[in-house]
Amino acid sequence: MKAKSTRSKLHPRNQHKNGYDFNLLTSQTPSLTAFLITTPAGNQSIDFSNNLAVKTLNQALLKSHYNINFWDIPEHNLCPPIPGRVDYIHYLADLLSEDNQQVIPTGRQIKALDIGTGANLVYPLTGSSEYQWHFTGSDIDSAAIKIAKQLAQFNDLKITLKQQKNPEHIFKGVINAKDLYHLTMCNPPFHASAEEANKGSERKWKNLGKAPSQALNFGGQSNELWCEGGELAFISSMIKESSDYSDQVIWFTSLVSKKETLAALQAQLKQQPISEFKIVDMAQGQKISRFIAWSYFDKATREQIFEELA
Repeated sequence: MKAKSTRSKLHPRNQHKNGYDFNLLTSQTPSLTAFLITTPAGNQSIDFSNNLAVKTLNQALLKSHYNINFWDIPEHNLCPPIPGRVDYIHYLADLLSEDNQQVIPTGRQIKALDIGTGANLVYPLTGSSEYQWHFTGSDIDSAAIKIAKQLAQFNDLKITLKQQKNPEHIFKGVINAKDLYHLTMCNPPFHASAEEANKGSERKWKNLGKAPSQALNFGGQSNELWCEGGELAFISSMIKESSDYSDQVIWFTSLVSKKETLAALQAQLKQQPISEFKIVDMAQGQKISRFIAWSYFDKATREQIFEELA
């Protein structure tokens, strides 16, 4: 029986680019063994329609690859797929390296802000492990922030958590006057309504070969999955508000789920006094993902900032 599942096209530094090593995972997280199945191709895998199986896989991945000895979230919170989430981190590291003589900057002097970090805290946990950056996570959900703080404490990680108390704002109330972030990141709620989110859920269940269920296979609360106007409205608000913090963030970034959203975002960014704008494609197996990045700093200034860190 084969021990690894098939996964391709992840970032070259992604620890999961060659699939899941279930021998390693089950040796360190024996509870995962109960969820193993054999695919028609003869590979070991899990039933991704089983929420508990997915959560246990995440626990195993975080423990085996990122030194996260404790990770748990309530059933109703979003349980993200680790390989795809970590890809965003690796591509962000590449983005910063372009301003640092092609060397990836590491260490706690690199400040990253995760907008909508959620109870799962997956970006700060994996990013801290991979590059030792200092993460700040923000979220409008007080319960999510409480759980995220507990995860950081249980794993003895110094991650700053802030509740965004005004849902009309993204950066205001989170970025303080003396803060300087090398990057911000965000996985925005991309559905425009609960109905659209439910349709997305049905498609996922169909792709898994299962009958439709009331829950997404990766879970998620309403504020994690949808907002009025969807990702276009959310990222548009982010772009608009970013101008108020143009001298406090080197790179603003956000995942963009829908390719058709890009044209409107590009048009909006052209109206901003930004220095540079990028679309970075990320190929993850059969799925093509991407993020946008924009900076108000010119390249010479960005390079100077990183030189002063050396």
